[in-house]
Amino acid sequence: MKKVITYGTFDLFHEGHYKLLQRAKALGDYLIVGVTTESYDRQRGKLNVVDDLLTRIENVRKSGFADEIIIEESYGQKVSDIQKYDIDIFTVGSDWIGKFDYLKEYCEVVYLERTKDVSSTMLRNEAFSIKRIGIIGNGRIAGRFVSEAVGVSGVNIQGVYNPHTESAATFADDHDINCFKTEEELFENIDIAYIACPHQYHYEYIKKAIESGKHVISEKPLVLKEAQARELFDMAKEKQVVVIEGIKTAYCPGFIKLIDVARSGIIGNIKYVDACFTKLEKNDSRELTDLQYGGSFIELGSYCLLPIIKLLGIEYEDISFDSIRGENGLDLFTKCSMIFPRGLATATCGLGVKSEGRLLIAGTLGYIVVDAPWWKTTYFEVHFENAEHVEKYSESFLGDGLRYEIADTLNQINGNSTSEFKLTRKESITMASVMEKFLIHENRGV
Repeated sequence: MKKVITYGTFDLFHEGHYKLLQRAKALGDYLIVGVTTESYDRQRGKLNVVDDLLTRIENVRKSGFADEIIIEESYGQKVSDIQKYDIDIFTVGSDWIGKFDYLKEYCEVVYLERTKDVSSTMLRNEAFSIKRIGIIGNGRIAGRFVSEAVGVSGVNIQGVYNPHTESAATFADDHDINCFKTEEELFENIDIAYIACPHQYHYEYIKKAIESGKHVISEKPLVLKEAQARELFDMAKEKQVVVIEGIKTAYCPGFIKLIDVARSGIIGNIKYVDACFTKLEKNDSRELTDLQYGGSFIELGSYCLLPIIKLLGIEYEDISFDSIRGENGLDLFTKCSMIFPRGLATATCGLGVKSEGRLLIAGTLGYIVVDAPWWKTTYFEVHFENAEHVEKYSESFLGDGLRYEIADTLNQINGNSTSEFKLTRKESITMASVMEKFLIHENRGV
C-alpha cells in the first residue's frame, strides 16, 4: 500500500484545497492529511486564519479524500510523521517548490500544481469569503507580493495585468497565475486590485479600480498630488471600498509598538524626528533614469515621512528640500526638512549615497533609536539622561512584511475598522502633499 501525506491550514476551505487533496489522493492508496494548529500557524507566520482547528479538520473530513487526519503542531514534525507513518510520498502545493526538498532523504517529494484562480461564487454565503487579488504591474515588488500572499489566509492571487502583455505573461508563468489580457477581464475576476505599476500610473488605476467597485492596495507613494489623494478617498467612501497605501512599515507589529511607546510619554514631549533610508541602486535602474518620476525622494520618501507624520501630525508649517544630484539631474540623496507646531523633522533618502539609515525620536525626557533597517522594525531602545538607564523592546517581522498590509486590508474589508489607525487617509493625503511639493521644487511639471 502506497501512503501519501500532505499538510495545510485549510482555512476557509475552497476548491483549491479540494483539488489539492484530490490530486494527493490520486498519488497513492492511503492519504494522511496534517492540519496545522492555531499556535503553529502564528509561529510559521500565517496571518488572518479565520476558522478554528475543529472546523478546518471537519472540512478536510467532508472532502472525502482523507483516510486519516493528524495535527501538525511544530517545526520538524514532518520528518517524524514521515517515519512514524511509513510514508512513501510527501506532497504539497506548487507555491512551495523547492522548500521541502530536504524531505527527499526520507521519501518522494511531489509538488502539486495549484489552482490558479478561485470561483467568484465560492463561499459567498459565508461570513468571510476568499478575496481574489489581481496585480497591476509586474515589477520586482509584485513578485514579492505573490510570495507574501501565501502567508495570509483568505486571499488568492488570481492573476496579473500589464498593458505590455508579453511581460505580464512571463510573470504569470513564473508565478503560476493567470495573465489578464485587458483591464475589463482583470476587474471582472477580482475583489482587490494591487497597484504595483510605476508611480505616475497609480492615480489612473486606483480610480478605475474604485469605479469598478474593487478594493485597493497601492504601492507607495499612493499618488503624487494632494488633490488626487482626496478625490480617491472620497470616491472610495462613496463606493464603500477600502483603499490603503501599501507602506508595509505602517502595518508591522514592531513599528506599531514603537509608535505606541513613543506616544506614551516615556520620552516626554516629542520635539524632533530624524528618519533616514538609503540603498544603492544600479545606475541603469528605473529609479535613477526616470527623469520625471525617479530619484531618491519619490522612491523612498514615503517610508521616512511615515514616522514623522505619525508622531508630529499632519499640519506642517514649513518644508524645504536639499539634494545631491547625479549627472542626469535626478536626486541621488535628498534631505527634506519640516517644521511642525510641536517640533522639527528631517527625512533623508538616498539611492546613490549610502548613510547610516536609522530612526531617531527625540523628546524632553529621553530619546528612542531604531537602527537600520528601522523600516522593518524588530528592535528599538529608549534612552534617558542617565546613560545606564536603557529600555529595550523587540518584536517579530515576518517575511518581507507585505503580508501585514494584505491582512490589514482584509480586516478592513471584513468590517474591522479599528485597524484604520495604522495609516489613516489624512496621513496618506499629507504624504501626497509632500510629494507634490517636492516635484514642484524639482520643476518636474506636476
